[in-house]
Amino acid sequence: MPSNKHKNRGNKINDDTMMPPNKQNTPSQDYEDDEIEEMQDTDFKKFMIRTFRSFQKQILELQKSLLDSENLSRENEILRKNQNETQKLVEQESVIVKRNQNEMKSSIDQMTNTLESLKNRMGEAEERISDLEDRAQENIQSNQRKEEEIRNLKNIVGNLQDTIEKTNIRVLGVPEGMEREKGLEGLFSEILAENFPGLEKDRDILVQEAHRTPNKHDQKRSSPRHVVIKLTTVKNKEKILKCAREKRQITLRGSPIRLTADFSSETLQARREWRDIAQVLREKNCQPRILYPAKLSFVNEGEIRTFHSKQKLKDFVATRPALQKILKDVLHSETQKRGHQYERRERKNTYQ
Repeated sequence: MPSNKHKNRGNKINDDTMMPPNKQNTPSQDYEDDEIEEMQDTDFKKFMIRTFRSFQKQILELQKSLLDSENLSRENEILRKNQNETQKLVEQESVIVKRNQNEMKSSIDQMTNTLESLKNRMGEAEERISDLEDRAQENIQSNQRKEEEIRNLKNIVGNLQDTIEKTNIRVLGVPEGMEREKGLEGLFSEILAENFPGLEKDRDILVQEAHRTPNKHDQKRSSPRHVVIKLTTVKNKEKILKCAREKRQITLRGSPIRLTADFSSETLQARREWRDIAQVLREKNCQPRILYPAKLSFVNEGEIRTFHSKQKLKDFVATRPALQKILKDVLHSETQKRGHQYERRERKNTYQ
């Protein structure tokens, strides 16, 4: 019997080792009271040792579980605290974000208002610029009309001067002070006697007035002032100028002088502008002449052509290849000269 009981106990011990620690029974639960009484001292000691170790193990496990629960409670407390802190931070961040959103909205509104203001200003500036451009265009057109009126007035004044001065002869090259002995009228009579003996006796040739121009003598001027002789009739003037053209070389006391018709400054300038073209045509035997008051006449293809302006001449030359070849260089240089004059005039107007 005892051996069977020991076997049963061994089986129970083996079964206990297969169970988890929290489900194992203590040694005192494995034995019944009558079995414990029948144990010998050695077995009883072993039994007590196992029982003690089992209790000790359970106590350790309980302590461990207590520690774990304490740790869990501390962790829960920490988590709770962290949660509270996180919630506070979230609330603070929410407040900050909301404030930033309000500030951004306010900034966006300000930027929108500023953009609207800038757009309005740009619209006003564009209107002003448009008005200024219109005014500038009106000023340009007004200036062009004024320039045209000035040119017309100059032409009218020039024509009036030419009409008034039709009976005048201009004498160039008479030295200053020579008129002190005889006066300018006496010098003109001397010129006629020296160069045109036949005209000296013509009693119809009368000097109405004689003077130098300009009135005041400039000491820095190297050439003498011109002498203007006003005759009584245009016929006498033409007669004297015709004799001068035929004789070509006119002198006063052996010194060369020139006799020419007296024109306004504008007409003289217009006549001068034909000189280069007339010189080229003369070299090509086109028989050029500068007619009264400032017209160019020459022979082309057997016909006499007369032009009042260079533009008319350019239009005509464009239809005559041979003539265009002759006058190409001189007309091109004239165009360049006019371009430079226009640029200088524009720069002057800009600086003003």
